[in-house]
Amino acid sequence: MGRAKLPRKSTNIDMTAMCDVAFLLLSFFILTTKFKPSEAIAVTTPSSVSSKVAPNKDFVLVTIDKDGKVFLTIDDKEKRTLVVNSLNASKNLGVDVAKFKAADFIGASFGELNSFLSVAPENRKGNALPGIPCKDTTNNEMIDWMRAVSEAYAGEKMDLLLKGDNLAKYPSFKGVMTAFKRNDIQKFQMVTNPENAPVGSELYKKSMSGEKQENN
Repeated sequence: MGRAKLPRKSTNIDMTAMCDVAFLLLSFFILTTKFKPSEAIAVTTPSSVSSKVAPNKDFVLVTIDKDGKVFLTIDDKEKRTLVVNSLNASKNLGVDVAKFKAADFIGASFGELNSFLSVAPENRKGNALPGIPCKDTTNNEMIDWMRAVSEAYAGEKMDLLLKGDNLAKYPSFKGVMTAFKRNDIQKFQMVTNPENAPVGSELYKKSMSGEKQENN
């Protein structure tokens, strides 16, 4: 007697649950994603083939924009408090410590510092700020800033970064370097736009040999 044949039915997969999960994940990522805010100080850095990564926290950053204006960023808020207390004592500035501690960067002279801190953070744009005076050898306020920063980091490692625009002129860099030297600061890291080493160059061969050793 022949074997009974079972009727063939088309396979039907219910994707409702999968769609629900997909939309839940999409909603989660949309709600939790933090978009990078626009930079208050627009700087186009030069390119380099350095593979060293700049620290992203607890750093001190000196920025020079295309117009040669200088700005100072102190990432550690506790160090900001030490810096402003030192400057208030030595320069009699009368700066509000709480406002200074909340400021992401400094871009004004000592005489204009209180006015600078009174401006709403969203209105502090580099192109509308005077910057810290440092081009004039007789009025290089970066010397005092770096002295206060060095005192705040006394006995501790300071990750000092220098970020300069491609179009910035030499006098601004010279003024910053003078401030570093006057405070016996010999080590700092340049912030650049990383790119691959040219094929065939010594640096390229060195990086390739390093990759081979790691793979082995």
